[in-house]
Amino acid sequence: MTDLSLWQTASLPNTVDHVLERYHATHRRQLADAAQLAAKVAARHETFPSGLVDLIQAIEAELSSHMMKEERMLFPMIKNGMGRNAGMPIRVMMMEHEEHEAALAQLLASTDNFTAPADACGNWQQLYADLKTFADDLNDHIELENTILFPRALNE
Repeated sequence: MTDLSLWQTASLPNTVDHVLERYHATHRRQLADAAQLAAKVAARHETFPSGLVDLIQAIEAELSSHMMKEERMLFPMIKNGMGRNAGMPIRVMMMEHEEHEAALAQLLASTDNFTAPADACGNWQQLYADLKTFADDLNDHIELENTILFPRALNE
């Protein structure tokens, strides 16, 4: 878990820039790499969890759409000092955060809490380690937005 206290007092534009650099760019890389590695592992192992490749691709598509909405609409409003007028977009983003959390729960269930089988190959083990890192990062990202960025923007 990331220490979020720094972002309690950082400027809103700096907080938005941090979210973009630390989380949005990172998630795009993480999910592209995970989708590719999952497809590779699934093609080589009959015991690979059914539907996991599709789940990763669905998470990638949903999160990409979500981040694009933030980048094109919500974050410019916040950076331009119009955060108090962003109640509706913020509510939509927070509802989508709940959907992302549900997808993470599916990911945990599909991967036995990111525990690869004892006989899993190195790629399979790497995939699960990478997915755990992604899940941890996404949870930190959601917490930063829900508990600090969005409330501060609405109250500026």
